Amino acid sequence: MDWLDPACRLVQGGQSHDWPALLERARDLAGRLRPAARIAAVAATPLAVAVALLAARLLDAELFLMRGTAVPAGVDAVVDADGGVTRPGGAVSGATPGFALMLESSGTTGTPKRLRHTFDRLAARIQGGRGRGSVWLATFDPGGYAGLQVLLTVLRGGGTLVADDVPDVPALADLAQRHAVTHISATPSFWRAFLLTGKMPPLKAVTLGGEATDQSLLDRLAAAFPNAAVRHIYASTEAGALFAVADGRAGFPAAWLETGVEGTDLAVRDGVLWVRGPRLATALAGGRLPTDADGWYGTGDRVEVVGDRVLFRGREDGVVNVGGVKVMPDEVEALIQAVPGIADAAVRVRASPITGHLLTAQLVAVPDQDPEALRPRVAAVLAGLPAAARPRRLEFVTELELSPSGKKKRVQE
Repeated sequence: MDWLDPACRLVQGGQSHDWPALLERARDLAGRLRPAARIAAVAATPLAVAVALLAARLLDAELFLMRGTAVPAGVDAVVDADGGVTRPGGAVSGATPGFALMLESSGTTGTPKRLRHTFDRLAARIQGGRGRGSVWLATFDPGGYAGLQVLLTVLRGGGTLVADDVPDVPALADLAQRHAVTHISATPSFWRAFLLTGKMPPLKAVTLGGEATDQSLLDRLAAAFPNAAVRHIYASTEAGALFAVADGRAGFPAAWLETGVEGTDLAVRDGVLWVRGPRLATALAGGRLPTDADGWYGTGDRVEVVGDRVLFRGREDGVVNVGGVKVMPDEVEALIQAVPGIADAAVRVRASPITGHLLTAQLVAVPDQDPEALRPRVAAVLAGLPAAARPRRLEFVTELELSPSGKKKRVQE
């Protein structure tokens, strides 16, 4: 366990777990798991993930982090949310795969994928011992790529991770203030909700990831936390952690398309970002990652080169057909969020027997703003769009529902 920094600590549910306590739990779990070459664990909490991760390392086993209830085929043992171990009948490991992690993508816009990452690739951008004294807030799903990155940053860097069993934004904002959190990594959707709480912990680092961010949010965060470094990270379960942008501007420098960044090559093909680099997942479950012959992977993120900048415009698989017109809900959402007085918005897709799909929108007003006064302003901004791209309904709500991964739910039943 030479990669584990002895200063690391997890605080969960009011209880503190230091380095010796984590290792003791991991050794106990490893003893109950033997023999096992392939393990599945319910990723219920950061503590559960940390213990399962350390146990798998002790066993030199492959660990599958379960974000749902479906147990993958071929595992020797399953660790439940309380740390209990069961053994599926008929599981056959075959050759020992070695220590690696199988992760599920969030499935925001489609069916989740299962991808394999070696530990070295996951931890490639994390420097040992560099996080001592930092206090992180757990905001992401602990079984997802982003949540795992924060956990590894704490375990390897020697910081503290603070988590709560109630993951709603106001509760987490209170927790951040109570524990004097210094580092928060979260989705733009989380950050917009966090700003509405009015909580101001002594942040030194503000990180955004998981969704495209816009300039207005970056500016608001810089103003709210003037002593913090603000950056946004481009990463995914498939592509790994590719690069960080710290210049205070949305998107990334167009020059990186020529020079690459942090060991990653970037290209735009037919409006979609393609990447090639050392931190891509090594494989999909049941097959290989769909790269081309030269190792390039299509991310599915639509981008546009505007001057010296490459800006994100939404997911390629997020395009919907409304009465024969292709619509990007993300672009509609960005227009609404730019209206003064609007704190946040979520444009959602509903099935329609007439048009195939239609759009609706939920909006959150800035405190003390009258929603009925904002409604005509939003309508005026949307008036320039094709009729198919205008949400049929504008509903003001006090908060937006987020997925466990901290992202907005795009599909409405």
